[in-house]
Parts: sequence; structure tokens; C-alpha cells
Amino acid sequence: MNVVIASSSIDCGIGCWDLQTGAEQLRYKTCASPPHGLTSVGCRFLACSQLRDPSATSGHVFYWSWFKPQAEVKSFPAEPIKPLAANSEGSYIVGGGSSGDIYFWEVATGRLLRKWHAHYRAVTSLVFSEDNSLLISGSEDGCVRVWSLFIIFDDVRRQQASHLYEYSFTEHTLRVTDIVMGYGGSSAIIVSASEDRTCKVWSLFRGRLLRNIVFPSIIDAIALDPGEHVFYAGSRDGKIYIAALNAESSPSSSYGLHIIGSLSDHSKPVTCLAYSAEGNLLLSGSEDGLVRVWDVKTQNIIRMFRHAKGPVNNILIVRRPLPLGRAGSKEQASSRRHETSLPPPLEKYANSTDEDMDNKAIITLPATSDLPSYLSAQLINDHVKELQQQSSSAAAEMEVKRLKLDCKRSMQMVQQLKNVYDNLQEFCVNELLDGEQMEGSEGKSL
Repeated sequence: MNVVIASSSIDCGIGCWDLQTGAEQLRYKTCASPPHGLTSVGCRFLACSQLRDPSATSGHVFYWSWFKPQAEVKSFPAEPIKPLAANSEGSYIVGGGSSGDIYFWEVATGRLLRKWHAHYRAVTSLVFSEDNSLLISGSEDGCVRVWSLFIIFDDVRRQQASHLYEYSFTEHTLRVTDIVMGYGGSSAIIVSASEDRTCKVWSLFRGRLLRNIVFPSIIDAIALDPGEHVFYAGSRDGKIYIAALNAESSPSSSYGLHIIGSLSDHSKPVTCLAYSAEGNLLLSGSEDGLVRVWDVKTQNIIRMFRHAKGPVNNILIVRRPLPLGRAGSKEQASSRRHETSLPPPLEKYANSTDEDMDNKAIITLPATSDLPSYLSAQLINDHVKELQQQSSSAAAEMEVKRLKLDCKRSMQMVQQLKNVYDNLQEFCVNELLDGEQMEGSEGKSL
């Protein structure tokens, strides 16, 4: 069952509705979330950071299971946490602090695995890449940064590097309000929105700005079309603008360059967006307390959900598991109870006891030039676990040598694929140019 999850900045809980029927499923109590503070952890449970007294020195992160309205697990990080994100498997949670620090926890144990200073001001947005190997962060300092988790968890390269990030995009002049990332891992695009009234499209492969789009109003939320032809930008004037990602577009008399249309029905600012590939539906939340479901083909509203009270500032589309009563056998029911049991609270500080240090393998990795920065998170985890299970340093050294060889072969294959891609792109461009020249000559002859 696909459900819509929505939260608010005031303490009125979390709403949950069936996306297809519109029926309300359950209302989760006691939640006042910041923007981007709500996440689904591997579709197993909900986690949300909390807005509390601004003078508070510690943060609040609550967990809800799917079938109970009360928060069952409460964590109190070292500082207020604003954005919260989980990787696709739900094995890790990251939080952005008001100090500019990023916290990286292991879900199963609650351990704080890493903390690093990522920005000069508060973190406002966090997004994992499709393969979970990269983390993208935005901040009140106007900066968008790309972090390779392979580097973050490699102590040797951390010490050698002058900075931890892969890229630091600094073209925004005001606070970053939202970030989305496309498909393709290290070749994906990133779209960022800011209070400077621009959305910027970045190439992760080239590490540079591809497109800058200026909007009539401040953009607080963006959603990417799965085909990556357009993206949707929710603005403070109540409109949802549609912007082209690839094709060149002439300046619009109403909006501006690259803005090809808009959706308009909200009476107050649009605060959050989510896209459902099933049915090509766009969901928008607003300060008017409503969640609207748009058919992007017809640009019509097909359904609306009303939050209990107050503005909506987070929307998720999640595939929720079936209730316990629908389990087909005792074994399935027992398995489902195990799946829905919640993990322990998140640690406030990193545990760096001597006992823990003895259990960690010290792995010396090859130089940066010999190893790709982008590796899948699962691959990293698998290799680390294998090395930790080896009882001798000789075994670990042999394993590292094997990894070096595998990485070298992988890099050669990547280079071959790049050459094929470049040749194919050049061929397509030449074909298009030749076609345009032929059409122009035929038009002149007529």
C-alpha cells in the first residue's frame, strides 16, 4: 500500500492517507517537525526531528512504528537536528545540526559512527544518492556540498585530505531551501533551490553548474520528473513552476527563461513536493494545511488531504507494510512483529572506548588516484566486514591487494564506457546538426 505521510511545524502530529483511495490510515501524535525533518527508515518505521525551544542545547528525534500513534523511541542528540535522511535500505540515518555539523548513525545499534563539520551555518537539507555512496548537503550559508561516504569512513584519507567534500558549490547567495538528485550515481544531476530565487542544476560528473533558472518568487521545494525532462518548483507565491532541464526554451512573457508553465491552486506558499512515479502524480503541501495530488499530464487536482491544523511542511510517499492481522500464518506474524520492532535510541556522543577500538580493523587504502571516489555503500560495508573478520594482518593486506586490482580493472572499464559515451554523443550531435542544415536548405529552395 502506498501512503502519503505529512507533518507540520506545529505540534499537531503526522497524517497518513492511502494514496489511491484517500482514506486516512492513522494520525501519529506529538510531532512538530522542521522542513526536511521527516523520513521513512527503510519503509520499516518513521523518524522525525523535532522543533523545540530555540534555546535548547540538545535535539529531539522520535520514532513511530506504522501501527501505533505514539512515538515509541525518543533520542536526544547533542544539538538540535534540522534535516533528517535515511539511506534506501534503512541501515543509516544522518542528521544536520544547527551548528553546521552532520551526524551519521547506525540504525540497528543507534551508534554515532561519524560526526564532521560540514558547513559554517545550520544544515538545511540532506539527500542520499541513488546508490547510497554519496551524501548531498545544503546549508544556510548558501553552499551545496557533495560527500563521498568512502572518504568519510576512511581514516587515512580523512587525515591526508585538505577537505572532506568532493565538491563545494557556492554559487547560491542565500540560504539553500531544498535539494534533489537524479539517477545515475556519480553521473547524476543535482538541483538545488535557494532563497535567492534561483534553482541551479549541477553536473556531478563534471562538478560544475549546468543551468541557472531565476524564478518570480522564492522556491522552498523541488521535485524531479523521473524522466529528468523537467522539475517542479514550489514557490512562496502559491504557484508550482515547471522548469525544463534539458531542452532550450525561449523566454516566457509570464515567467522567464527555461520556465515552461505552472500549476496554481494553493492560496498560501507551497512548502513541500513529492513525486509518485506510479500514476505520474505530483503531491504538494502548503501553509494552507492541504496536500494536493496533481495529475501531471492533465495538470488537474485529483485528490486533496487536509492536515489536522497548521501548515504542512513535509510530504513522503511510502510503501507501508500490511497490518499484522493480514499475515497469512503464525510464522509470518512472528516475522512481521520482528520487522516492526524499533531499534534503540540514537547515541548522543560517539562511543570511542578502548574496547570498541580493539574491534575495529585498521585498513590502509590505496592512493586517491588509484581508486574511484564513488563506491556503493553496500560494497563498502561488505569489504569492511570481511576485513574485520580476518584474524591476521596478513590476511587483511592480501584482501587490500585484491581490492586494488579489482578497482584498477573497474577504472579501465569505466574509461572504456566513457569513450563509448563520448563517441555516441558526438555522433548524435552531428546527426542533429546535419538534419537542421538539410531542413534549412529545403526551406530556402521552397
